Amino acid sequence: MSEAARVNIRILEKEYQVACPPEERAALLDSAELLNNRMREIRDSGRVVGLERIAVMAALNIANDLIRSRDRGEVLETRAKAKVRAMRERVEGVLHAGAGQQLEI
Repeated sequence: MSEAARVNIRILEKEYQVACPPEERAALLDSAELLNNRMREIRDSGRVVGLERIAVMAALNIANDLIRSRDRGEVLETRAKAKVRAMRERVEGVLHAGAGQQLEI
């Protein structure tokens, strides 16, 4: 594993220095941009006051998005597995029905 590098990120006009492996730098910058955008949206709505409260609301929103995305992924995986199982059963049925027949190429 490579040595951690210092990366400067800016969230709500405040500078933070974060250490991360060089190969994770792009993901860190993307994460910081997402967080900054969410916190700006919350701050600009005027409904939440205070940096700490804004950060907590942003974290809750992002966590909720993650959970919903994971749940959608699980639903899609379940559907895909069911379709693969149905296709396999159809193929096996056709192979079983044609077991006594000679296939011509």
